[in-house]
This record gives sequence, structure tokens and C-alpha cells, in this order.
Amino acid sequence: MTTPSGAATSATSGTVAGRPQPQTTGEPSGGPFVRHAPDGRRAMYTASTGFSGFMANPMVSSPGWNKGYRILVAATGGVNGTNTVANSVDAPYSFFQLVQMKDAFGTQLLTGPGYEIAYLVPLYSGQFGTDLMRAPQNSPQFLPVSTGSSGTGNWQFSTYLPFEFAKGVGVISGANAALLPVLQVNTVSGAGSTYGFYSTAPGTLPGVAETVDSDFYWLPNTPIDPPSIGSTQQWIYQPSNPTISSSGSTVVQLPRLGGYLSMIILELRDANGVRLTETNSTTNYGWPARPKILVDGVPLIDSLFTTLQEDLAISTGIGAYAANAFVNASAATNTGTIPVPRPNGTIAISRKTSLAQRDFGLLDTGEIYMSTNPGTQLEIAGYPWGAITTGPATLNAIVGQVVPSGALVQGLPEV
Repeated sequence: MTTPSGAATSATSGTVAGRPQPQTTGEPSGGPFVRHAPDGRRAMYTASTGFSGFMANPMVSSPGWNKGYRILVAATGGVNGTNTVANSVDAPYSFFQLVQMKDAFGTQLLTGPGYEIAYLVPLYSGQFGTDLMRAPQNSPQFLPVSTGSSGTGNWQFSTYLPFEFAKGVGVISGANAALLPVLQVNTVSGAGSTYGFYSTAPGTLPGVAETVDSDFYWLPNTPIDPPSIGSTQQWIYQPSNPTISSSGSTVVQLPRLGGYLSMIILELRDANGVRLTETNSTTNYGWPARPKILVDGVPLIDSLFTTLQEDLAISTGIGAYAANAFVNASAATNTGTIPVPRPNGTIAISRKTSLAQRDFGLLDTGEIYMSTNPGTQLEIAGYPWGAITTGPATLNAIVGQVVPSGALVQGLPEV
């Protein structure tokens, strides 16, 4: 059988080899950014910084918009020797002595000590997880420090350095290799009573390895940018003034801000830098029985401290079930474990409850963020503050401050 010149036969025509299928099915144009930008993850680097080190490896590009960095830190190979191993304050998150997370233009996105940035920010912000996974220690990757007479000093934790503060909002370009975020971390020394990692170190310190990955949105297959591109949320650790004497009546000024506040984290530490211990649900050493939060001299919140604890439990679940978890034999109170404990010496006030009494993490409209400018003065007053064994105490503020590139995006642009 013959065919006209130039015509194809079934033996020479094909569709598979000549017409490869797209890797994903294309979405029709229109709709929100997240419809066209699936979630992705890629490796940034693996380092072995160890104690008293400096981690500052250059980041690599990712084909899309970075949502935040996932970090896994693992200490292995410790040998006990003859020591009864004990870790010092805030371990294992205190392994990061100082964290500095900057965007490509040098804007500080997260800056502060390791416990505050690697633990308190993921816990309280809702940018790491919700419900039980708000708390980094509830991660299946978490291994507490191996202590005691046979302890090796080994441990492992994961954390998250977030950029995205609402779904699709706050992300940073990752596709331009010349404009990438910068992460710099100083690590703590191995031994030291308060500021080292171990108060009693093992005979051989473990080696420590860090793995950094980036969560990102793929580049969309339609020409669309993330909502409010260029907007950022900044978490900057700053001490407040003045210091607080035991049982003193003091008005403490928080640092000057200048953005939209989504979460105010307050942390109280004594003169040795140790967070004040709380022995049960009603004895909150250092905190006023009825703190007042003032904005430009006007009381915004005048509340029992225990009610602030209740507000936090309602909005985030942090500290819920506390009355049944502390040992109180004389009052016949049940004992147990708090699923997401409120860390000693800390309290937080959420402004991410626009949709309900609940903080839903990245799902929020931003309607009730607290608007501030560089002249706004936030103050915490105690009449008096509580008992402080080793005074004076310092009140530290870690505030989630949204700095929009234009007008603040409110509502739900991602839907």
C-alpha cells in the first residue's frame, strides 16, 4: 500500500514521544495566588557547627516564594564519662545563642536569643503549627537532653523561622539567586552554669549537625504575585525598661514599635537571666496579680493575670488543663500533663482572633491587629509586681509586628 508523498502513516506518527504531558495540570487563569502556587520544599544546606560556633552558610535559590525555614538540630555522639549530666536554662533551644534572620535588603525579620526565636515565636505565633503542634517539643522529631548519671548529653529539636504570617502573605522571593535571605546563628558554649548549654557536661560533648530546608510556594503557572508582596512580619527581641524590683509598683515601657501588632509575647527573667518559676496555676512569681496594659497612657487591658492565662488558653490552647496538671495533694487536685504548656515566666496577648475566639494560625483576616506608629508607647504596669527572689527582673518583649508594603491587606485574599 502506498501513501501520498509527505503523508504520515500509523507507523510514523506519534503522540507520546513528541508531545510530553505537562508535569501538573494547569489551572485556569484567575483566582487567588495559592491556587496557582503549590507547596514545595527544598534543601538549603547541612552544617556541623557544634558548640561555640557560627552558622552562616549561604542560602540557595528555590523556584518560588519562600514561606520560612525549617531547621533540624541533632546532637549525637556524647559520652557520659563519670558525670551526672544536667542541662542549663532553656536547653535545648538555648543552643542558638543569637539568631539573626534578614531579608536580602538587610531588614531584620527575626532577631534574638535562641529560646525566644526558636521556641517562643513558633509556640505563640501560630506560624509553625496549631493545636498540639504549636509547641516545638510536641514534634515527633524532638528528643530531650539525655541527662542523669548515665546521660550522654545527646538531644534533638526542630524549629521554624517563619516569613508567612497569613496564607500567602509575607513570603519572600526565592527564585533570584542574587536576592536571598541571610541566616546567621551564633551557638552557645558547651559548659557553663547559666549561659552554657550544660550545667554539668558529659565527659565527651556530642557533635551537633544542623539541617536547613526552605518551605516555599512554586512559581505560579499564570502571571500572578502573592498578595501584599513586600509586606513582612518582624519578630525582634527587646528588653523593656526599667527593671522590676520585688513587689515594687512599676510602670515598664516596651520598646517603640511602628507597625500592626499581631501577637505580644512578654517574658520575665530574674537578675541571673533565668525565667521566673511558676509552681502552680495560681502562684505566678514576679507577675502582678492584676497587670495593666496601657497604650499612650490609656489602659487597654486591666485584668487579673489568671484571666490573661484563661484568654491565652481559649485562643491558642496554650496552658489549658493546667488546674488538673499541677501537683496539689492538699486540695486533691488531679495530676497529669499539660498538652501545650505555657512556659514559665511568659504570657502572650493575641490579636489574631478576627474570625473567632480562636487563633487559627495562618487563617486570619488581620482586622484586629493593633495599629501603632513610631510614637506609640506601650506600657505594662504592676501595682505591685510579684515576689522576685533574685531581683531585679527584666521584662522582655518579643512582638509580632507586621510592616505592610502599602496598605495592610485585610480580609481573606487567599480565597
